[in-house]
Amino acid sequence: MLNREHLLTYIYLLVYILLSSGVILYNKWVLSTKYFNFPYPITLTMIHMGFSGVVAFFLIRVFKVVSPIKMTFQIYATCVIPISAFFASSLWFGNTAYLYISVAFIQMLKSLMPVATFLTAVVCGTDKLRCDVFLNMVLVSVGVVISSYGEIHFNVLGTGYQVMGMFGEALRLVLTQVLLQKKGLTLNPITSLYYIAPCSFVFLFIPWYFLEKPVMEVSQIQFNFWIFFSNALCALALNFSIFLVIGRTGAVTIRVAGVLKDWILIALSTVLFPESVITGLNIIGYAIALCGVVMYNYLKVRDARASQLLIENLPERLELKTEKASDLYDPNDNVHNISGGRNV
Repeated sequence: MLNREHLLTYIYLLVYILLSSGVILYNKWVLSTKYFNFPYPITLTMIHMGFSGVVAFFLIRVFKVVSPIKMTFQIYATCVIPISAFFASSLWFGNTAYLYISVAFIQMLKSLMPVATFLTAVVCGTDKLRCDVFLNMVLVSVGVVISSYGEIHFNVLGTGYQVMGMFGEALRLVLTQVLLQKKGLTLNPITSLYYIAPCSFVFLFIPWYFLEKPVMEVSQIQFNFWIFFSNALCALALNFSIFLVIGRTGAVTIRVAGVLKDWILIALSTVLFPESVITGLNIIGYAIALCGVVMYNYLKVRDARASQLLIENLPERLELKTEKASDLYDPNDNVHNISGGRNV
């Protein structure tokens, strides 16, 4: 029988999978011209950022759920602003892709995320170019190319937006590691949104003003408060659920859950959006890419465990070296003292 702790873990994982799938399908439904017909991805993303920033402000400043970190102007200018810029761009490009390509094909393209993260980390100097990882990246890329070739409704613009969104997310992840962790800063979901969401909102305002504002016709927009409120609430809840799952199980488990979520999402999208058609080449290509992703995750887990074992064994090794040194050198032995003096 499952004990209470295991049951709670499975519930968290289920909530994460449901929320992650729900937010993606919800965004597609809202943005698609065939359904809710709100084809303004930057506006939708700004609503998410504005809502998240306001909620985070109340949780920190009013309800005192968590305490804000010590944020200086230098840290904000050198860390928060660049991270927010890439975060905003990844959301903008990723949501724009829904206008041109299907949810199923987007999930297949997301297999390239490890490739984007690895290449970005190598360029930024946070990771080394290794043969085994590189071969996995080639396998993932080949799988995505096959899947793209089999896509019936292939769209270059939509694919380009999705790839740019992934590289924007990869830059955000690498910058978070380089800038924040080196300064010893750790942000939970609430403090992250408190500092990053308002800044991302400002960055999104610039392309919105030039790209979406001129073509938006208020009279033709069907604004439904509850639709946008529930959509933003789901996006906010997803951020919190990711934090809960990682805190309870670890980053590896959420990667495995993410793979399961992708398969569920691909199947669900074909049911909810009949225009989304999956071909045999799609499945074959995605399966090949998935093999590369699984191998990549395995290598990362193996490296992480090796590093952990090295850290755990370090005190024992130091203790052993100290014992050996004490055997070789005895301060009460005059012979050792003299010979030691001669050797020096």
